[in-house]
Amino acid sequence: MKKAMRSAGIVAAGLLAAAAPATGAGPSLAMLDRVEAGQWEVRSREPGASPQRMCLSSGHGLIQLRHPGPACERFVVEDGPSEVVVQYTCRGRGYGRTHIRRETGRLVQIDSRGIANGLPFEFSAEARRVGNCGG
Repeated sequence: MKKAMRSAGIVAAGLLAAAAPATGAGPSLAMLDRVEAGQWEVRSREPGASPQRMCLSSGHGLIQLRHPGPACERFVVEDGPSEVVVQYTCRGRGYGRTHIRRETGRLVQIDSRGIANGLPFEFSAEARRVGNCGG
């Protein structure tokens, strides 16, 4: 019985190690680099929500919509060719988990949830490139 429990523990540890990014060179989130830079409009699917406009240099700016500012500590859950899932923690400001699905370089779908300013949030939105950023 002890041997079976030890084997199960070793297997579980191996699975956790395989899921963790390698030291120094974690997942690249290359899909977000294929999202075009420019002026983007984020439309929440919540009734009555106003669209939000932002200037993005890459799709990485869509990860922390409820935690703007400096990048927080991130853990890449999924890094695929058309979708990514990133979990992040902003010390003293909250945390979130964001799923971004790329339809084209100018259109993405976003689902995010977490805690911001001490309150829970959950939103689903469509983000679309609408032009160039103002000079």
